[in-house]
Amino acid sequence: MNPIILASQSPRRKQLLEWAEIPFDIIIKETEESFPASMSAEEVPVHIARNKALAVQKGVAKEKIVLAADTVVVLGQRIIGKPQNREDAVQILKDLSGNQHRVITGVVIRQDERETAFADITEVYFHPLTATQIEFYVDKYKPYDKAGAYAIQEWIGVVGIKKVNGDFYNVMGLPVSRVVQELKNFL
Repeated sequence: MNPIILASQSPRRKQLLEWAEIPFDIIIKETEESFPASMSAEEVPVHIARNKALAVQKGVAKEKIVLAADTVVVLGQRIIGKPQNREDAVQILKDLSGNQHRVITGVVIRQDERETAFADITEVYFHPLTATQIEFYVDKYKPYDKAGAYAIQEWIGVVGIKKVNGDFYNVMGLPVSRVVQELKNFL
C-alpha cells in the first residue's frame, strides 16, 4: 500500500495509524474549525474534517488518499471542543463528572473526487470526580489540545471512566478499525 496522507497533527491519530501498520505521511494545512449553528452534533466533526481534507488535497497528487478527522465531545446538546485555558479545562471536567457524554469523531477519506465520510459515536460514562482529582489531572497532564479536556488513555481514563459503549479508539481520536475497512474501498 502506498502511503496515505494524514491531514492531522494529532499524535494520537498518528499512533493509531502506526499501530494499524498503515503507511502514511503527514501534511497539515491551517483550516477554520467553525461550523454553521444549525448543524447537528454528528455533522460538525465531519464538516471540520472535510475542510481539513480539502485543504490538504489541493496540494497533493490526484491519486493520493487523504485522511482527515475531527473529534468533539457532546454533553447533552452542548458541543465541547478543546479547553481555552486551565479554568475552562477544570470546568469542562466538572461538567463531565458523574455524567454520560458522547465522543463523535468525523472522518473524511478523499482521493481525487471520491469521498467517504462518516461519524463514529462512542458513549463515555464518568464516575463522579472530586475537585482534587480534576485539578491534579489538569495540572499534571495539561489536556488543552484535547476535545472534552481529557484523554481516555491517560490517568483520568484509568481512574475516572466507569464505562465505554462503542469504539475505545474513537475516543482517542480515530475509529481506526472502521478507517481500515473504509480504506479498502480506495485500494
